[in-house]
Amino acid sequence: MRLDRWLWCTRFFKTRGLAADAVKAGHVRVAGQRVKPAKTIECGDSISVTKGVETWHLTVCALPERRGPAAAAQSCYAESAESIAGRALRRGQRRAAMTMPPTTGRPDKRTRRLIRSRVRDEG
Repeated sequence: MRLDRWLWCTRFFKTRGLAADAVKAGHVRVAGQRVKPAKTIECGDSISVTKGVETWHLTVCALPERRGPAAAAQSCYAESAESIAGRALRRGQRRAAMTMPPTTGRPDKRTRRLIRSRVRDEG
């Protein structure tokens, strides 16, 4: 199965085009190597996916027939324990870095802009 199709079927990307663009940009690696979207993957391959500030280290367990529900998609890969712990740690650090707005009560125009910029930087 093509790598971009597998990423789409396992719901890492909303469209196959976005998956292909991420692979071309080098955000997806197979066995530590940059590959093309048409790379054929098989069960047992190790894949690392970087989306924004999140990184997943996966092992391919199954090749789905079609894009199905999220529960079926999650059964197609196994995430390493280090990956899960690292993502949880970084999520906690981002939450701790969020500070309260500079005004009390209803936010003014400047405060709303600060809040929006923080949300954009996080996601």
